[in-house]
Amino acid sequence: MSLIVYSDGACSGNPGPGGWAWALRGGAWASGAEAHTTNQRMEITAALEAVRAHPGALEVVSDSNYVVKCFNDKWWQGWRQRGWKNSKGDPVANRDLWEPFIDLVLSRGDVRFRWVKGHGGDPMNDLVDRLAVLACQTQRAARGEHPPR
Repeated sequence: MSLIVYSDGACSGNPGPGGWAWALRGGAWASGAEAHTTNQRMEITAALEAVRAHPGALEVVSDSNYVVKCFNDKWWQGWRQRGWKNSKGDPVANRDLWEPFIDLVLSRGDVRFRWVKGHGGDPMNDLVDRLAVLACQTQRAARGEHPPR
């Protein structure tokens, strides 16, 4: 049985100040911030930090198609085969985050990804969205054992 962790990223302006967060249902959560980043980088960071924080079988739930499709549709295979170029022949954006993330997921072999519609009423997705936005606004990292209300 897999542990389920939700992740989300936020950015004010794109680029601009950003925040990321992950949370377990009824349990632990963490968030962080960067002063100058993009929404995509925060989405990747949120999922990467969730995987780093949880050893063992894991399902990462994200509203980011960018994150979920990288793994479920195996975009990473094409990027590697093309020398870290995307399907248009351009350098893969955020390679500095993707490479360690992909390596970690592949080395573990026990991480799955599931997409959830953002702002679609999923309480856990709404929670990680609020945490990521708060981190973006305050530019502070935080963590806890029980999700804030």
